[in-house]
Amino acid sequence: MKPNYFRFVRVGLRCAAILAASTALAEPQHGIAMYGDPVLPPDFVSLPYANPDAPTGGKMVTGEVGGFDSLNPHIRKGRVPWQLRFLAYESLMGRSYDEPFTLYGLLAETIETDSTDLWVEFKLRDEARFSDGSPVTPEDVIWSYETLGTEGHPIYASTWQKIKSSEITDDGKIRFTFTEPDRELALIMGMRPILKKAQWDGVEFGESGLTTIPITTAPYVIDDFEAGRFVSLKRNPDYWGRDIPFRRGTNNIDELRMEFYGDATAMFEAFKAGELNTLRETSRAKWDQQYDFPRVRNGEVIKSEIPHERPTGMDGFVMNTRRDIFKDWRVREAMLQAFNYEFINEKMNGGEGLPRIASYFHNSVLGMEPGAATGKVAELLEPYRDQLLPGTLEGYELPAGDGSARNRKGIREASRLLEEAGWAVKDGVLTGPDGRPFALEILLKQGSAEHQAIINIYKAQLERLGIFPTVTVVDSAQYNERIDAYDFDMTHFIRGLSLSPGNEQVAYWGSDGVDNPGSRNLMGMASPAAEAMIQTMLTSESQEDYRAAVKALDRILTAGRYAVPLWYSNVSMLAHDANLKYPDTLPVYGDWIGFQPDVWWSE
Repeated sequence: MKPNYFRFVRVGLRCAAILAASTALAEPQHGIAMYGDPVLPPDFVSLPYANPDAPTGGKMVTGEVGGFDSLNPHIRKGRVPWQLRFLAYESLMGRSYDEPFTLYGLLAETIETDSTDLWVEFKLRDEARFSDGSPVTPEDVIWSYETLGTEGHPIYASTWQKIKSSEITDDGKIRFTFTEPDRELALIMGMRPILKKAQWDGVEFGESGLTTIPITTAPYVIDDFEAGRFVSLKRNPDYWGRDIPFRRGTNNIDELRMEFYGDATAMFEAFKAGELNTLRETSRAKWDQQYDFPRVRNGEVIKSEIPHERPTGMDGFVMNTRRDIFKDWRVREAMLQAFNYEFINEKMNGGEGLPRIASYFHNSVLGMEPGAATGKVAELLEPYRDQLLPGTLEGYELPAGDGSARNRKGIREASRLLEEAGWAVKDGVLTGPDGRPFALEILLKQGSAEHQAIINIYKAQLERLGIFPTVTVVDSAQYNERIDAYDFDMTHFIRGLSLSPGNEQVAYWGSDGVDNPGSRNLMGMASPAAEAMIQTMLTSESQEDYRAAVKALDRILTAGRYAVPLWYSNVSMLAHDANLKYPDTLPVYGDWIGFQPDVWWSE
């Protein structure tokens, strides 16, 4: 089973050919694309990777490591089951994961925007209802956006700051006017969760935890839960939108249950015993070596590999440049040199291992190309030449070792760089010009056995440089508190990136996140060049310019040496009970948000 690669290529060519239209719509439409027109026509039956004839019923039980103390994923406080935001909440528009960035009507029947990208307007479906049967009103929409933007999680605040006004028009539509033209903002405004205004009268939205279960419009409602142990969601038999095109063939499972475990080992054992009926595996070695238990051998459990064409994003260990030890790029390069990737990869993944993440947008048409920057990429970077780190313009490749345990070449180069940056080994300890040792704490979250194993190997290499790291493992609550406060030197992080990067890049890499707590900019980077590339992405008038800006940003991030990249796989590994099925046609994003459990069913 493979994605329709040729369809994806045709989509890209079509977007380039009709780019002049961009998001300018002459009248209300059933959908909107970042570039060009939506692929699916107004009378489409279902999403191309959904099975409109799928049966309904059954139960899917998944596992998570950690716990939870809140059921409101829209605020900063508390720990929330990660999938809850996508399973229990709906937006005005829904995203198709078979196109780079296209939305189709969900709560909204139509969307309209102007040719200058200064406003967007939505018309609600008359049949749209909350789970208590009450209608969704324009007032609910306006309240949801304003509340999320002012009292919700910081991820909503940056978008709300770009809204000049929100209003209900004479014909009952909802219009958002922007502070400045923004091609992507029209789409983003269609993706915010909609809550019921009346439920929150007299309730402190930002303090809600387990006492208030938000009333929403989604196909699933929270049926039962026990703090820190499980959450059960049931398919709403009276769900308002089961017959709209975007929902046909989706949300087929009757009950979705999330079980919580203290660590990944306990979760895996629960799956082997049949307590869970699906498990997503991230370790190729474990997939190849440990999934030979009785339920696999007798056919009760199937091992499925789901291919994708999305960027690798970044999965690795990030260095916090707010700390003095990591302000110098040469120190960060030394940390990369000391990371014995080839040896660690073989130990963790077996055999030849897995390919390494070469850059943030690697494995896609948006990734930086080898060698020196050329063409439009070079033109975009040239004004910032004096600010760019070595390798950005000339070309940068991650250091490669010889695969041996000693990694002599890498250690020699790391030692040279550290010495050049002013560090010297005294009495076996790497020491700075001020006489203080290189004090490094690596912060990890409880249950991350794989990351701990990697760090143990890495730690031995660092000790050869005179660096003696402290590895601190804390529970999820402590980890989140420390991450939000940037109270770490080095930690594991993941940034998933799409085929249509946009405004979220400001949250990931923007300088506002250097000092503001709770941002996604964990490395603390402040780069005018990176921010200029992001702005170019958001205002590009052609697909060619857009891609050049992303490729230029990829160079800035990679040559910044902010993270020690790990490996990636161009397939997702999902083990599941044989009665759980998914369609033969796969989206280009593969196993991504909106795949499991959305288009799965139980036989």
